[in-house]
Amino acid sequence: MKPLLTSTLALALSLGAPALAQTPPTRDPAQIQAGRYAVDPGHTQVGWRVSHMGLSNYAGGFSEVSGSLELQPKDPAAAKLSVKIPVASVTTTSAKLTDELKGDQWLDAGKFPEMTFVSTKVAPAGKDRAKVTGDLTLHGVTRPVTLDVALVGAGANPLNQKYTVGFEATGTLKRSEFGVKTYVPLIGDELHLIIAGAFERQD
Repeated sequence: MKPLLTSTLALALSLGAPALAQTPPTRDPAQIQAGRYAVDPGHTQVGWRVSHMGLSNYAGGFSEVSGSLELQPKDPAAAKLSVKIPVASVTTTSAKLTDELKGDQWLDAGKFPEMTFVSTKVAPAGKDRAKVTGDLTLHGVTRPVTLDVALVGAGANPLNQKYTVGFEATGTLKRSEFGVKTYVPLIGDELHLIIAGAFERQD
């Protein structure tokens, strides 16, 4: 390697090191910064899974999530969560099926453009876990849903230095109870949700 190239590479690495150095994320809820957080849409994913004719489990997802989270680590039960998901952001591995899911036989994104979740109760379920119950609105129907939530980690993002907290949540709902009944029971009624949520502190 030429001396000039070697020195340039070494300089680049030395300049980049401080930006990437950070205190490891914490999984201790007591160490998380209190305040108001906003969804980081680029790092938040909402996945779903249904039984496909009892032969396989078929998965898809939503994106472009927005919302807010209020955290008080000293009083976990006081946390508040509000999330909006554009229904038209639904995706699958089949372009044809993705278009069908947006149509009026399924999610009807034109008539019901948003799915929302607003928490009504947060019950701690261990040091870094909680059961979050809220009102889920889908396809024009609002029903209570409980999510099992686990803390993934919290700390400064080494790339943008924004203080971020991440959670993983799982839950199950019956789509027929929200008026989405197409092909039940051939296509499973139970919709399993898997949510990877990232939130950036705002104040």
